[in-house]
Amino acid sequence: METILILHGWGGSSKSWLKVGDILEKQNCKVFKLDLPGFGFTPEPNQPWSVGNYTDWVNDFCEKNNLQHVFLLGHSFGGRIAAKFAVKYPGKLKGLILVDAAGIARENTIGLKQKIILKLAKSRYFIITFPLLGKLIYPFLQKLSYFLAGTRDYYLIKSNVMKETFKKTIDEDLSPYFCKISTPSLVVWGAKDIIIPAKFAYAINEQIPGSVLEIIPGVGHNPHLESPEILADKIIKFITN
Repeated sequence: METILILHGWGGSSKSWLKVGDILEKQNCKVFKLDLPGFGFTPEPNQPWSVGNYTDWVNDFCEKNNLQHVFLLGHSFGGRIAAKFAVKYPGKLKGLILVDAAGIARENTIGLKQKIILKLAKSRYFIITFPLLGKLIYPFLQKLSYFLAGTRDYYLIKSNVMKETFKKTIDEDLSPYFCKISTPSLVVWGAKDIIIPAKFAYAINEQIPGSVLEIIPGVGHNPHLESPEILADKIIKFITN
């Protein structure tokens, strides 16, 4: 029996993976669907967390439950954690599954014009040193920065701790980590993902040595909700091979 540990995306929870989990369990897999701190039934941390904090939290979960040689699946934000975990704790993994995973800074895949705009947007921290100018321009630059980062989730967060956690996590570029992953890896992506476009799937697949790439036609950012049967089938084929 193979063990699969699932890390959901930002704003998600273990509930969003119930369907996929049920299918995998019927295929004789033991599935752990976690609620990351700040989501679902798990309380938020006392202070803003980084990707590294979440990575260590997952490791603590593995230690407490005596989990070794598991398949770690990370979706979107959970993909950030899974990728970093694979580099920091490779001995605990039998396989890595990244589903529409975040982690590569958007400026690494955009054109020169967009890069310039993004740099200007991020200059908001310099702008605030000029009180009057900062008061007028800072809110616009902040919104522009998160828009170009590919997410509007920040403006749906009510907790100050989780807002700061969001900023700390998306500001970290994990590009240097993917090439260090030695665990057998599957990269699965929705072909119509507009939140993290499929070009990121090809970039991650190219960086992880020997990784397998699966693109699901007609599916967006949430294959586990849009096409759970197809996603589960690709996961099962990967872990059995």
